[in-house]
This record gives sequence, C-alpha cells and structure tokens, in this order.
Amino acid sequence: MSKTIHKGVDLSDTLTYNSSREDLLIPEYGRGIHIMVQHMLSISDKAERTKCAEAIVSVMGSVVPPEGTEEEGLHKLWNHLHQISEFQMDVDSPFEKPNSEDKYTQPERLSYPNETSRAGHFGRTLGSMVEMAKKLDDGEEKTILIVKLANTMKMHFLTWNRKTVERSFIADQLKEISGGNLVLPEDAELESTAEILRNIRKTSDALDRKRPGKKNSKKNHKNRRR
Repeated sequence: MSKTIHKGVDLSDTLTYNSSREDLLIPEYGRGIHIMVQHMLSISDKAERTKCAEAIVSVMGSVVPPEGTEEEGLHKLWNHLHQISEFQMDVDSPFEKPNSEDKYTQPERLSYPNETSRAGHFGRTLGSMVEMAKKLDDGEEKTILIVKLANTMKMHFLTWNRKTVERSFIADQLKEISGGNLVLPEDAELESTAEILRNIRKTSDALDRKRPGKKNSKKNHKNRRR
C-alpha cells in the first residue's frame, strides 16, 4: 500500500476505507447513524440509552423523511433503529419491539386472477361487456352492442398503433374473445380509421391543455425562436 503523506505526517495507518468496513444494515441512513447506534448500545444506563435512541430517531427522520402519518412514520423509524441495532437494543421504546424473525418472513402471495387474458390490450372492461353481450338473446339489441364492441376494440387498437386496422382483424378478435359467440354482421359498418384517430388527437390535445406548463407551450416556442 502506498503511503499518504499530509504535511509531513504519514496517514497510511489512520485512513479507513469503506471497502474495509462492515456493510451497513440500512445504507439509506449512512454510516454516521450506524456509528451513533453502536455508541448508544455501549451506554450502560437504560435511561441515558433511551434518550440517545430518541435523539438518533430524530436525526434518522431528517436524513430519510418517512412517509405516511406522523405516527406511522415514527413507528417505521423505531423499527429501522431496532434493525440497525440487530435487535439488541434495550430501551423504553414508544412502540412494541419488532420480532427479528418477521424481517425474514416472506409475505403471503396476493390472489391475482388465474385466468389468462386472450387479448389483454383491449382491457378487462371490454371483457365484461363481451360477457354481458353473450347473455343477450339474438336480435337488434345484441347486434347494436356487437357493433359498439367492435368500434371500441378498433379505437383501443388505434390508440396504441396509429396505423390502419383491417375490419376482418377486429371481427376475428371479437369472435375469439367471445369464444365464437359474438359475430360481427357482414353488413355492419365500423367507424373510419381517420375519424377515430381524429377523436383520439382531440382527446389528447384536451388533456395536454389541462396539464401544468402546457397552456402556453406554443407561445413559449415562438419566444425561443426569436
């Protein structure tokens, strides 16, 4: 190791690099907090140890402000303090001491839907509409709903793919999603691609105008060109 000389003093034996130190248990709080916790654990008097722990929690909150309500945030900070102390801290905490085993316990799996979507890009709402249409008796009402479904599918498709879409593609997709129960009539006319794209642009422009900073975008662009 090369020597580091500062004002004629050899600092080789005094410099400490993070690579040679122990890993931080919660890196977000920095090494300073972890050193303070080690000092707190070395205090023999419990009352003084508790005061030190409270001071550390206050500093932790300024380093990494917790989310949620004030009580939730304070509870989270105390839990983190217990973790940094490797659950060896014996103080009068305002909250129950967490169980060290809970830190390594995997949460229960969420009950996600098990069914596989045949055309997820059309959305679950359209799937619900398809199921409702399948229950209708054949007739004018069902035919109108089928055409509306086809137009909705075409709009969804063009929202993400601004190219033309064949009528046969929409008809095939509708038939597949409905399990063959909904068939687009041969004489049914769907909205034109140009009209759908025009409506999509209008909606997009209206949303842009409502966003902060978008109102005077054209004016600002002109000013930048001057």
